[in-house]
Amino acid sequence: MSAAATKKAPEKSSKATAKNIVQKIWDAHVVKQLDGHPCVFAIDLMLLHEVTSAQAFQLIESRNIEVFDPSRLLATIDHSTPTRQNRWEIYDEAARTQVETLRNNCKKHNIPFLDFDSGKQGIVHVVGPELGVTQPGMTIVCGDSHTSTHGAFGALAFGVGTSEVAHVMATGCLLQKKPQTMRVEFKGRFKKGVYAKDAILKLIGEIGVGGANGHVIEYVGEAVRAMSMEERMTVCNMSIECGARAGLIAPDEVTFKYLKGRAHAPSAEKWDEAVAFWSSFASDEDSNFDKSVTIDLDKLEPIVTWGTNPAQNVGLSERIPKLDTLVDNERAVAVRALEYTKLKEQQTLEGTPVEWAFVGSCTNGRIEDLRIVANVLKGRKVNQNVTMYVVPGSEAVMKQCQDEGLVDIFREAGADFRMPGCSMCLAMNDDQVPPGKRCISSSNRNFVGRQGPESITHLASPATVAASAIAGCIKSPAEYV
Repeated sequence: MSAAATKKAPEKSSKATAKNIVQKIWDAHVVKQLDGHPCVFAIDLMLLHEVTSAQAFQLIESRNIEVFDPSRLLATIDHSTPTRQNRWEIYDEAARTQVETLRNNCKKHNIPFLDFDSGKQGIVHVVGPELGVTQPGMTIVCGDSHTSTHGAFGALAFGVGTSEVAHVMATGCLLQKKPQTMRVEFKGRFKKGVYAKDAILKLIGEIGVGGANGHVIEYVGEAVRAMSMEERMTVCNMSIECGARAGLIAPDEVTFKYLKGRAHAPSAEKWDEAVAFWSSFASDEDSNFDKSVTIDLDKLEPIVTWGTNPAQNVGLSERIPKLDTLVDNERAVAVRALEYTKLKEQQTLEGTPVEWAFVGSCTNGRIEDLRIVANVLKGRKVNQNVTMYVVPGSEAVMKQCQDEGLVDIFREAGADFRMPGCSMCLAMNDDQVPPGKRCISSSNRNFVGRQGPESITHLASPATVAASAIAGCIKSPAEYV
């Protein structure tokens, strides 16, 4: 699953032919381009899960088409699966059918499948990187919008629809139009209690849910270079929430150190060659972007959403905007959002009571996220009025939590440490916020009913979630870390 590492690296560019990283990856994967038409675009890796794959398999089978290259596919189960201990027993009939259908299709078509208790099962955008199948310079797709997560490795990764999943199964290619590009610079450094989740929420709040429509974002700046791979994945994961097609970060030594020795990473004999190839995917000094945005992190504070989309957010010292300061379309959305979340304009969020707290998802379910939460919870107790779920993003993360003693910290604090899966990120499994209850969550979306019918969601960093679980209300983690 390292097909991209065998391709020819982009040639060095002169000032007149300077390209950014998106253009380089794009050009390396164009199979055929006719004027006025989408190009035939090669896909190196497609990830599958149980929700969006069944119809794609039906489509290719109805036409007697074989899977083009099963080695370029990797499947896991995550969205509909329970996270309780007896998760093999799936009570919901539709969810059980989805899981069994993917199992059977993968067996039939010889596609690698990460099942329960394999040691590798987990959220699709967590297991790809930790197995080393996600690599710089690759094109990666999945029937899931948060596929942009893999862009943290310098890959062009984006979500596709079910019919497009079938196209990749059948041909290894898609029809695609070249996207526009956007440069986002994060300047400065994080203060105490502020994390990558706060940075990407700040960007979304600044440019809005449609601010990057039609663009692929490259994240740059001193703050980005200082981020761990887990932090970079958090940033790229939520690129879709400001309308971007994808988001990515040029590979560097942090990337290479993370990948080295992983199961599907290049062998020691081929490592130097792979690193040289990966390093070629960087924006040339004189390259241009269609848009540029700069976000200053020096004064950034913990951010929490107040509405029903990720852009409706404020710092904890700030107030929910006055409605008459918003433009007409934003004002109408904000009025409905405040009615749903039972909040008021000019209200501050800190101190707002919560009944549920969730740490997990493809945004913040990695080992680094759970270490941060354990650091906040250690020696403290979850408030008696709060139910807290801590859900690892994969079986590998779960094992690390066990080996490092994090599970004991969670349980002693009164949190419910569960089995791997998407869990309470979305209401497609057993884990749901009850109607009318308020949850502070490390996930990526706060849409109406996202975590359960009539549930209220506040997005935040894992540290803010943990601090709020202890306090029983929305609270900054600064005093706990």
